[in-house]
Amino acid sequence: MSDMTTRMYDVVVIGGGAAGLSGALTLSRARRSVLVIDAGSPRNAPASHAHNYLGREGIPPEQLLAIGREEASGYGAEIVEGEAVAAEKLPGGTGFRVVREDGTVVTARRLLVTTGLVDELPPIPGLAERWGRDVLHCPYCHGWEVRDLPVGIVALSPMAVRQALLWRQWSDDVTLFLHNAPEPGDEEYEQLAARGIAVVDGEVTGLEVSGDRLTGVRLADGRVVPREAVVVQPRFTARSGVLDGLGLHATALEVGGHTVGTYIAADPAGATEVPGVWVAGNVTNLMEQVIGAAAAGQKAGAAINGHLMTEDVRRAVEARRAPFSAEAERQVCEQTLGSRRHGLQETR
Repeated sequence: MSDMTTRMYDVVVIGGGAAGLSGALTLSRARRSVLVIDAGSPRNAPASHAHNYLGREGIPPEQLLAIGREEASGYGAEIVEGEAVAAEKLPGGTGFRVVREDGTVVTARRLLVTTGLVDELPPIPGLAERWGRDVLHCPYCHGWEVRDLPVGIVALSPMAVRQALLWRQWSDDVTLFLHNAPEPGDEEYEQLAARGIAVVDGEVTGLEVSGDRLTGVRLADGRVVPREAVVVQPRFTARSGVLDGLGLHATALEVGGHTVGTYIAADPAGATEVPGVWVAGNVTNLMEQVIGAAAAGQKAGAAINGHLMTEDVRRAVEARRAPFSAEAERQVCEQTLGSRRHGLQETR
């Protein structure tokens, strides 16, 4: 039996992305024993570069994670590949038990869950194959890379007009495809017209691609509108199944009456309603970018260390008092026994 399965870690981190590795780095630098379980399926894997990460602008996502793993392990954090499939409380509130897909079981005093989310795309042929390349959703992540190109916004919710107005900042050639979303109101049409954004009726049925490059958007009536980038709003679904056994379930997030995804509720430091369990990154904040996820992991790591420190102090105080309590009990027993002997002598 390996040391991993017999020891109790201070913290098990479930998820090895920016949030998880940042939390692991913070905790291992605080001299905590840390195990990171990494499923190896980061959300930004389809993207060629990560952006808006100060000091690492434009770095490939896999390179950023490799650097993070090296930094965290350099301070003693252990990192293993595999998926954590279940978590449950240990008897007596002493910690948590985590089960990996291969049946391996590890235990920890605290959990930090940074499993991220899944981008659920609409069922339009061709979107998934080009996701993260020229099918996009975040202008702050990809707007600069498609600046001045013909951009198409596929409307999927009432937020589509705002999307189109936002992306207009990166290109003066933006077309809003109404697809199956509600038609804009008069004020919205005026805003779109004022910004020179074209509006196209009809259902989007696919994409046109030539030479591994997006060239157009195909409509149900056969029309093809030339476009070199397409924007869609996926549904953001928290990867939270591992938390089900702890009674933590995802909450729906609504924006303007439209459900945009699900998340695990937590306080600003990442603490959930289950004592001893923290979350960080996209599993709790659907809009978080990479640098924000890393910051959230650091904040959660510091909060967890503080929580452990309080427990360590309490245990130390109890241990310090224990010998004195035992000595006091011994003295009471001796006094009681002496009194009884004295009483017997007087009776005689």
